[in-house]
Amino acid sequence: MLVLNETETRAALDWPALIDALAAMFSGDCVAPVRHHHEMEVPGERDATMLLMPAWLPGRYAGVKILSVFPDNARRALPAIFGTYLLSSARTGEMLAAIEGGELTARRTAATSALAARYLAHPEARELLVCGTGRLSLNLLQAHAVTRPLQRFRIWGRNIKNAEAIAAEARALGLNAEAVNDLETAVRTADIISCATLSNEPLISGDWLKPGAHLDLIGGFKPDMREADDTAIRRSSVFVDTRAGATREAGDIVQPLKSGVLSEGGIKAELAELTSGRHPGRRDDDEITFFKSVGAALEDLAGAILAYETATKARATA
Repeated sequence: MLVLNETETRAALDWPALIDALAAMFSGDCVAPVRHHHEMEVPGERDATMLLMPAWLPGRYAGVKILSVFPDNARRALPAIFGTYLLSSARTGEMLAAIEGGELTARRTAATSALAARYLAHPEARELLVCGTGRLSLNLLQAHAVTRPLQRFRIWGRNIKNAEAIAAEARALGLNAEAVNDLETAVRTADIISCATLSNEPLISGDWLKPGAHLDLIGGFKPDMREADDTAIRRSSVFVDTRAGATREAGDIVQPLKSGVLSEGGIKAELAELTSGRHPGRRDDDEITFFKSVGAALEDLAGAILAYETATKARATA
């Protein structure tokens, strides 16, 4: 059985190849039940979450990710997310690979946002703002740069020193990046705003979004979590990664549905409809687009297959 650590997983998941693999999986025949979602008490801290995410391509591959999210791990200088992906044959059940789940999750999540931006962001988008300074932030900067001609990268976080550290890493990769401490001002000029936080209260006001902006919300994966307000919903064309997941788990969708600000029919499309051409995505230059992802097991399966096949080929030719 192939075992890939964090470094090996990263090396096997090149951004363009991963974005294309996700597009193929969303428009294909993957079977992906809604994930299992369990709360775990952590004495003296916020609750943790255990996620179990199965998916399979009939007769080809099957897999499951076991993932934990501990939101207060920053106190211990640890990542919030740990996990492992187990990939097997969907014809025989043979176990094929164990893949480091934190890196797989970070890269497939950022790549999914970039895939959505391929259809929803303005084609001439030049400025990206990333909100949040966790593991996803650097991945988002890199992934979005693949699908749009971005020239300016800005990072906002509650701790400006953390934002400055991410900006320095991004500059080392050749990106024109800087940290910012005024969120409203940064949002007002951004073409793409990508939020990856664990916020329970809206950070982004819809009043700040300029015509043609694309709002990409990633962090809120529970009904009581929220990164943007109702005005953002009202001003935007709303899209999701999967209707089944977003309408059940994402506070940025669940809460507006419950209050009547958004109807289920008001969700324009999910990624499968965008990648298959059943919905055209952005319709004009001034349209404000809103994409909410909570993560889907098919994304992990797409990344795991790519990592397994890439690493296997590399080892065979070494």
